[in-house]
Amino acid sequence: MGKTNTKHKKDSLKNWLGFMPFLLVCMAFEFVPIIFLVRGSFIDKATQQLTLAHYQAMSRTIYVNSFVNSIKISGLTAIVGVVLGTLIGYAINKLPSEGVKNALISLSDVTTNFSGAPLAFAFIIILGMNGVITQFVLKYFSYEMYPKFSIYSFSGLVLAYVYFQLPLMVLTIIPAFVGIKKELQESAESLGANTFQFWRHIGIPILGPSLLAGLTLLFANAYGAYATAYTLVESQLSLVTLQIGFMIAGEVRHDPGIGMAMAVLSLIIMGLSIAIYQITISKVRRWSK
Repeated sequence: MGKTNTKHKKDSLKNWLGFMPFLLVCMAFEFVPIIFLVRGSFIDKATQQLTLAHYQAMSRTIYVNSFVNSIKISGLTAIVGVVLGTLIGYAINKLPSEGVKNALISLSDVTTNFSGAPLAFAFIIILGMNGVITQFVLKYFSYEMYPKFSIYSFSGLVLAYVYFQLPLMVLTIIPAFVGIKKELQESAESLGANTFQFWRHIGIPILGPSLLAGLTLLFANAYGAYATAYTLVESQLSLVTLQIGFMIAGEVRHDPGIGMAMAVLSLIIMGLSIAIYQITISKVRRWSK
């Protein structure tokens, strides 16, 4: 008995030793920066004394607008992504060919990782003032898209964000559709339920946690986006991620303390989103088994 316990402890120690490199990387690149970030948001750069001035500055119009715009564009693209991504995911899941289905899932995986500056430049080439589609519409339909629409505006940024939000929702929702077993629908039909009643009383409640998880995941994904927004709108639209960049690395408005305060508040928002996602996704796993 004693030898068994000793062996178990040694195996447990070996497992922890194997886990240590990953833990050290997390400490070095996640936890330690967060500690310095929180500390820097409370330290006055000139006097090196504790201060709340950086957080009090968040009441200024430019910073309030930054949070409002970021939440607005994140919420809007998340809702659009959830609605359209769910419909597309359902269509993919219903395909009879496994090969086509896997190909579309792989395409979604590739598409959702195509973001940042390359995505922004692609949209400029397609929908810029001299873009392919812009000139095509002007030549063949005699319709000038600009200045009514601009890829360098809020609506243009929404369009770019939806591009990488949609496939992410598709990847999130397809496992939930797998969890809706065919036997459930057959049982409901045998009891006299029609398609609408099945989705209302069985399908939607099963998908509910996945939809909420997808909504929070897409919100966090859009809220933290930087390169796409910087390339398309830069100073034309005030967003939290852009303001943080201006404050920490900018030359005209350089105030790391305010940038760190905005980052801490954003960290709280992102943390809440991820917490909701983790809680809801745990319920999804129950239905997928």
